Amino acid sequence: MSEIIAKRVCAEVDGDFVVFLIGMRINRPWKFWQWAPVAAAMPRMLIELAKQPELGLLHARTMFGFPDIVVTQYWRSFGHLEAYAKSREAAHLPAWQAFNKAIGSNGDVGIWHETYLIENGKYENVYNNMPAFGLGLAGRLKDATGARQEARGRVGAKKA
Repeated sequence: MSEIIAKRVCAEVDGDFVVFLIGMRINRPWKFWQWAPVAAAMPRMLIELAKQPELGLLHARTMFGFPDIVVTQYWRSFGHLEAYAKSREAAHLPAWQAFNKAIGSNGDVGIWHETYLIENGKYENVYNNMPAFGLGLAGRLKDATGARQEARGRVGAKKA
């Protein structure tokens, strides 16, 4: 288990970055032969990305809550994310093609993703009595003091 940081901290990342949420929903649990290969594909991709940091993945965390599986990913840029998704040498494209061939839109398994392009300094977060988490694992942690003590200061907004 990760060490708890017993104070308020916030995470910072240098430059722009991307938050990518991707998930699947098991619509027909009894059809395990349909959803099991989909569920198994993401760990293979995350292992591949962890072994090749130059591909641009900063951090990923998988969360399970039946019938949904969600992975929060932090990427260096949209260009890195798109290049990985389209690469014929990487695990994603063959998995995507296999999904479309085996399942497509038959309703057994739902898939989704959301992509957020984050501009430098246009985000805010705080963690208290937590181990490093989320953006704190993708970037670096700083004490939430001074200008970082309030959300307005962390996001760089001017007072009204």
